[in-house]
Amino acid sequence: MFRKILVALDHTTADESLLPQVTELARLCGAGLLLVHVADGWATQWQNELNLTDSEEVHRDTRYLLNRVDELTAQGIATEHCLARGNPAQEILQIAEEHQCDLIAMTSHGHRFIADVWLGSTIDKVRHQSNIPLLLVRAKDVSKKIS
Repeated sequence: MFRKILVALDHTTADESLLPQVTELARLCGAGLLLVHVADGWATQWQNELNLTDSEEVHRDTRYLLNRVDELTAQGIATEHCLARGNPAQEILQIAEEHQCDLIAMTSHGHRFIADVWLGSTIDKVRHQSNIPLLLVRAKDVSKKIS
């Protein structure tokens, strides 16, 4: 059924809603996971143009991904990671295609009305531009960054 599942993590407590669902699906299908987080802070977005070193955001996000990879690998699930920089929707779509993923898993945070109208949601952009099926899991809590 699925061979490789891209799991879009936002490095908040919302990930705790998504990971158990995707982990069970990976077990059932014998699929591998590709954990993706897109760092989109100011310093990260302008890193190359301004010749900046990695920001603390990038270091935290990398540690977070590596910890998650270790946890899932210990559970017997083949897991890779990718830390991208820039526009989350564009990066998720590009990475999914490059890595030949056959499912994209993301959390839904609900509507924030003004922010959704002004910025558009990442899910909305991914679902309109992807030929890859999406698995959306409603996040229970998105209030806190995970350290």
